[in-house]
Amino acid sequence: MDGSDVAGEPGSAEAEVFDGETLGASDAVKAYLGDGYAGVVRYAELLRDQGELRGLIGPREVPRIWERHILNSAAVVSYLPHTGSVADIGSGAGLPGIVIAAMRPGLQVILVEPMERRTTWLAEIVSELGLTNVEIKRGRAEEYHGAFEADAVTSRAVAALSKLVRMSMPLVRVGGELVILKGRNVAQEVEPARKVLRKYAVGDPEILEGATVDGVETTTIVRVRRGK
Repeated sequence: MDGSDVAGEPGSAEAEVFDGETLGASDAVKAYLGDGYAGVVRYAELLRDQGELRGLIGPREVPRIWERHILNSAAVVSYLPHTGSVADIGSGAGLPGIVIAAMRPGLQVILVEPMERRTTWLAEIVSELGLTNVEIKRGRAEEYHGAFEADAVTSRAVAALSKLVRMSMPLVRVGGELVILKGRNVAQEVEPARKVLRKYAVGDPEILEGATVDGVETTTIVRVRRGK
């Protein structure tokens, strides 16, 4: 995208033109995030101000935080339960886990991240936002196999589908779902992942479109249900 996003029908009186500064303040984003808006705005501010300095995002990402990171992460929320537990594997800067926690206060959100400096950041964010529904676990996903199971496990830009299933599915309860944000070419990753998918009695993965607000590029989401 070129940094200018148009919401609404082109040429309509209601159309709004957004840039990196105004998108987060738009009525469309306020409506989409609902009660989670204030917390997500504060998180976006902290990520913008400290993210590059602390090695969480690259310098080119700073002007695109809302479009490329916040709303991209928020797109997965509509595919998650309202209650129960969700684990975010390789949470990093807190994308999508922090956004999920702010938008779904009835969920217990587990952030799994191996790097100490990132878990330090996550703890600061959780405290700053007053998120009482978040637990941070330092380590790789594989280290928690057998330690807990969640109703859903998510991740964003972590690994190829076959590796993600091996890492993440042992953390999904039977009947729960793996719901992950992936690139548009994820269909090419399905065939190499079939062997490990069969291990958990998973059928064909669903490739879904995650939309947020008009004018912002949709996100590709993969959803699979654990059968055994």
